[in-house]
Amino acid sequence: KRRTTIADEAALERARDLLQRDFTATGPNELWVADITYLRTWNGFVYLAFILDCYSRMIVGWQLATHLRTELVVDALEMANGLRRPDAGLIAHTDRGSQYTSLAYTDRLDELGAAPSVGSRGDAYDNAMAEAWVATFKTELVDGHRFPSYELAEHETLTWISFYNSERLHEELGDLPPAEYEELNINKDNSRTLAAR
Repeated sequence: KRRTTIADEAALERARDLLQRDFTATGPNELWVADITYLRTWNGFVYLAFILDCYSRMIVGWQLATHLRTELVVDALEMANGLRRPDAGLIAHTDRGSQYTSLAYTDRLDELGAAPSVGSRGDAYDNAMAEAWVATFKTELVDGHRFPSYELAEHETLTWISFYNSERLHEELGDLPPAEYEELNINKDNSRTLAAR
């Protein structure tokens, strides 16, 4: 087993738990959760940083690397920002890993107008939605197997994330995939807004 989270005690004053284990969102880009997991290859470990939108459970940003430096999570954040362009007020919730409490990450959240939120130390329930996604990812893709190369691990991960976002059905979303759920509900909201005018 590989440890991906090392708490940065000096940085913990920068954020508090804004969620208190309530992962509900009324629309996209209100609440994101993020975490890091790993895959084994024949040449060592590959780390996956990901960001999940709590509204639709869609993976909105991700990055793979052979290191655990802060740029891994910042790159995932940049991808999510580039794809989603969230408004100010987004809550970005994570565990207390040093990557997520670093100046580089928290300063970038501040630039985006996003509020950092961190769970309590050593409590997986405080980031339960991200932990649940890791369990799904590990069960459905990794399942204890070791990838022959970084490139194959990357290819398989990106293929699976695409499947997860656009095809995999979610009971909590009315048996719709995340992309379809968002599209359907955004179109409903737009129709309601137009009808109200």
